[in-house]
Amino acid sequence: MAKERLVVVGGDAAGMSAASQARRLKGPAELEITAFERGHFTSYSACGIPYWIGGQVSARDDLIARTPEEHRARDIDLRTRTEVVELDLAGRRVRARDLESGAESWTAYDKLVLATGARPARPRLPGIGAHGVHGVQTLDDGRRLMETLERSPGRRAVVVGAGYIGVEMAEALVRRGYGVTVLHRGEQPMATLDPDMGGLVHGAMNRMGIVTVSRAEVTKILTDEEGRAVAVATAAGDEYPADVVVLGLGVEPRTALARAAGLPVGTSGGLLTDLSMRVRGHEEVWAGGDCVEVLDLVAGRTRHIALGTHANKHGQVIGSNVGGGYATFPGVVGTAVSKVCDLEIARTGLRERDALEAGLRFVTATISSTNTAGYYPGAEPMTVKMLAERRTGRLLGVQIVGGAGAAKRVDVAAVALTAGMTVDQVVSLDLGYAPPFSPVWDPVLVAARKAVSAVRAAGV
Repeated sequence: MAKERLVVVGGDAAGMSAASQARRLKGPAELEITAFERGHFTSYSACGIPYWIGGQVSARDDLIARTPEEHRARDIDLRTRTEVVELDLAGRRVRARDLESGAESWTAYDKLVLATGARPARPRLPGIGAHGVHGVQTLDDGRRLMETLERSPGRRAVVVGAGYIGVEMAEALVRRGYGVTVLHRGEQPMATLDPDMGGLVHGAMNRMGIVTVSRAEVTKILTDEEGRAVAVATAAGDEYPADVVVLGLGVEPRTALARAAGLPVGTSGGLLTDLSMRVRGHEEVWAGGDCVEVLDLVAGRTRHIALGTHANKHGQVIGSNVGGGYATFPGVVGTAVSKVCDLEIARTGLRERDALEAGLRFVTATISSTNTAGYYPGAEPMTVKMLAERRTGRLLGVQIVGGAGAAKRVDVAAVALTAGMTVDQVVSLDLGYAPPFSPVWDPVLVAARKAVSAVRAAGV
């Protein structure tokens, strides 16, 4: 019996998790694995890059879970600095280019895994390609930013965008001694929150010395005679001096290769798969990680959510199926946490805008509490916002902003959302209590009690 040939395109979380899981299930005599990675690094934590930049993580290599050499030692033919430039689905082969030599070659497959990831959104603006302007998506991106920071004689930074990457990079640059200005188009930073909760983030950032400018539409990056960024201009006519510019405008699925081959994509441009992570309509092609859309279990529609947690799970599912086992990825509820300096930020489920787009009638409840018993030393404030379906009381979403211990409380809500619980049922949850950890009524339960009252007051 001839051994099967597996080709993996992309060498980070989803791709190498898939390759490693398939190798656990099938040895080299049964399965030949070839993986292509356009960068220098594999199996690393992109989410950890801001903390390396900010100095909390001391060395770049601390972010690497498994090196190319370690993968090769497991009988995976991993080719770094090699980019797949064409998919021939009919012929079951891929064309790859060595980025150092320019040489190209075809590699045949029986099963194909696409884990091409995402790329930082880069608007087409004058000066966007100037020296000193950086996206932060890959470890190679982080390395280039570090080189700029080490060379830069100035200490002025402008971050464009105020999503997760934007606020995390703002903190990292503050920790490096930079004066930081954050420019973003929205009403408040952190558009993954409702504006009222984003306002809490805005106020905290300003108190930390980060200048946060809302409704700022960037129009160009100004450069000097050597082509280096020196300022960022906005539509309002303002100019913000910068020795370094970091783009935190979110990411887009990297699916041009797949689209050119005719593979199906969703509304956000991510590849569409079934529950086994097999690309729809293509029996021997799988996809996972930041290049796919996944089912939102609360809204009942597909979404693009770029998170390492999902990517690793996708890889495990794909590797199990490719290796002869069986696994599925049922979907997500949209849980994410972040921080800016000492402020913790969390959300799961739907925002008000998401619920309206899904056609849901809902009520909201917002409460203020503390992370520990109010009398316990060091108690810090916390705000919890909860959305519930108007008629049924089904929990729809939770947002939390506050001090130490605030963010991970969202996990309780994530479990409740996955289980389809009502806010009445959330109130009855038996959560842990002791004064150093929580008030006698945990803030999540207090928000649920208020949501129950809102549901009853709204009636049918």
